[in-house]
Amino acid sequence: MPKMLTSYYDRAKQVVSGFSLAQRTIAIIGVALLVMGAIALGAWLTKPQMSPLFTGLSAGDASAVVEQLKSAGVGYELTEGGATILVPDDQVYAQRLAAASAGLPGDTSEGYTLLDDMGVTASEFQQSVTYKRAIEGELAGTIGAMEGISTASVQLAIPEESVFVSERQSPTASVFVKTRNGSTLSDEKIEAIVHLTSAAVPGMTPEDVAVTDQDGRVLSAVGTGLTGNSSKQATEHEAKVAASVSKMLETIVGPGNATVTVSADVANSTSERMDETYSAPDGELSASEETKTETYNGGQAGGTGVLGPDNIAVPNNADGTGAYEFEETSRNNAVNKSTEKTITPAGEVTRQTVSIALNRGTVTGVTANQIESLVASAAGIDVERGDEIAVEFVEFNEAGATAAATALAAAEAEREAQMQQELLRSAIIGGSILLAMIILIVFLVVRRKMKRRVLYTEDGPIEYFATVTESEEQKLRSLRGLKEAEAIVAPAPTTLLPSASIDLDDEPEPDKVLVERRRREIDDLAKREPDTIASALADLMDEATV
Repeated sequence: MPKMLTSYYDRAKQVVSGFSLAQRTIAIIGVALLVMGAIALGAWLTKPQMSPLFTGLSAGDASAVVEQLKSAGVGYELTEGGATILVPDDQVYAQRLAAASAGLPGDTSEGYTLLDDMGVTASEFQQSVTYKRAIEGELAGTIGAMEGISTASVQLAIPEESVFVSERQSPTASVFVKTRNGSTLSDEKIEAIVHLTSAAVPGMTPEDVAVTDQDGRVLSAVGTGLTGNSSKQATEHEAKVAASVSKMLETIVGPGNATVTVSADVANSTSERMDETYSAPDGELSASEETKTETYNGGQAGGTGVLGPDNIAVPNNADGTGAYEFEETSRNNAVNKSTEKTITPAGEVTRQTVSIALNRGTVTGVTANQIESLVASAAGIDVERGDEIAVEFVEFNEAGATAAATALAAAEAEREAQMQQELLRSAIIGGSILLAMIILIVFLVVRRKMKRRVLYTEDGPIEYFATVTESEEQKLRSLRGLKEAEAIVAPAPTTLLPSASIDLDDEPEPDKVLVERRRREIDDLAKREPDTIASALADLMDEATV
């Protein structure tokens, strides 16, 4: 072993040998934690960075890809329930090419690629069904790509075309979605799915699309749209009108002197209305006029008559000139035509009522008619639509308000008490930490001043503190049977080792400790065999002078 390593090992061994049992335990625990941290850090540093190889895989495709990676000896990780496979960054492109060469993952889409497999011998029915499946596959893939959706399935019901307009039916669609981690889709995403599906099929309206999730909840129903959308719109409208009316009344009659209740009826379905109006134009009424006149002048007719049986003329002995005149007039009058088409969407307010109660004991200076007029303008009341307003002066029950105020005050007091308790707890914790830090600092300062020292004398080593006074040091010497500090004369080096003080806490260098140990051994040897030591020293002195 090299000398430097041997020196470091001896030094470490000497330092450890001076540890107490508690110090050794703490040192072992520290070394163990250091080793474990180094191992964890090394594992983290050597772990490769993983990137997605494929996402959104089915169970069969994921199993096939995993087998491919195992055969290639590439490490992998599965996330998102096995739908996503992660591999090291440097293996992503290579493994994608290898999987593609093996035909993985399989093409499970049923979009327009279905039309590529159709032959020229396909019947009209097969073409119709395949085209519908292609649209369903494309819609399912598009909807499944939305955030929060893992799987989607679309079923279309497209009726056969009819030449009779009265027998035509609108196509419908049903959409099934499976969300990620069981989350709930927002209304905006549901509307996006509905409009995306309805726009992809000719003749389909958003009301013809039904959406259901994996929990069996109907998110959008055929004919009504979003489930609960009308009630939500009604609630929002009522809250908006009530807030605006209450704010106005608080300014007029004061806070707490008026209550407002709004009830609104909202249409659940859309409606369409076509109006055609015909009216007479202003000014000239005739747009075109045609007159046809026919005149005939002939000689005196013979004795002809009406036709009898077998188309034989029967003489009637009538005289005639054989002339006639005919006139026909055709007049086309211009008429104004007005066509109006009105489409009412779902969510329109069809009727609303507003009820207002005023505190009779405190509200003065205003009448019910004034309040009703103001509220009608603020709430947008339409009498023709059937809207109504009710304003009444009644006596308010103050007991509930008093109880509510008391409960509010109690809740406020409790909240303040909790805040004070939290503040006191924080102060106690902070004070405890500060006190512990002060105690630790004082302990370190005192400990630094009260270092143990060792005094080597003829009677052996004596341990004492550096902060002991002179009188205390003399008492310590007297207990050990020593002389006064002033009476102690340092003996010759050959008979007594000079006094030396070693600070145990300063951990002297190993070389100094070794020298001190050799001096003590020589001192003990000089005490036991002074003649031998003197002879040896004399020989050394003679050799030095030669």
